[in-house]
Amino acid sequence: MENPLFLFPHLNISSLKEKTYCKATKSTNKEETNKEIKTRSKEKRNRLSLLLQKAEFHENVNLEKFENLTKGSSVTPEEAVRWGESFDKLLSQKAGLDAFTRFLKTEFSEENIEFWTACEDYKKNRASHQLLPKAKTIYETFIRKDAPKEVNLDFHTKEVTAQNITHPTLDSFDAAQAKVYRLMEQDSYPRFLKSDIYLDLIKGRQHSGHPALRRRSRSFTVNEFQDVQSDFTIWL
Repeated sequence: MENPLFLFPHLNISSLKEKTYCKATKSTNKEETNKEIKTRSKEKRNRLSLLLQKAEFHENVNLEKFENLTKGSSVTPEEAVRWGESFDKLLSQKAGLDAFTRFLKTEFSEENIEFWTACEDYKKNRASHQLLPKAKTIYETFIRKDAPKEVNLDFHTKEVTAQNITHPTLDSFDAAQAKVYRLMEQDSYPRFLKSDIYLDLIKGRQHSGHPALRRRSRSFTVNEFQDVQSDFTIWL
């Protein structure tokens, strides 16, 4: 007589156990996959939240700095009007230099005026032994590649300046300073004359409104944001 398990396959206990085990394994794997997706999505959401908070904090800090800077000395409308005659007249007065610096801070390009001012201060040195350390400091701060306050200079000007400071003189930064001066004169200065900071001064009132800060690029990319956004569908 044949084994009843072969006559009635549905009674095959081993087969039933294997099927049950496979279903349980698939179910477990599916649950683990869902958990992994949800965990990854949660991590991306947390990372996005932190980046947005960091960017907001950065803008608030710059706004506070700007508000502190606006509390400067008073300027007469007549003085402010003269600043519009030429860029040189603007920079020749401390109040004009301060107002222009405040404006550049709203555009996050204050490194240009800081470099120009550093060069002006450098040229006042009378002790030759002070030239080399000061020249290196200016170069490392504003000119070398990836400097903390790197200004926009062409490769040739950077190379010439690097060679000049090996044996520094009072005119070692003249070429670089002239380039930055023209950049500010042709680009930033016309916008300054149209800014609320300047217009308020020629109208006889100190600028008190919040500046329209130009945003720097966020710390995350568009693709990262889209990835996070697409993962939100899991939670719907």
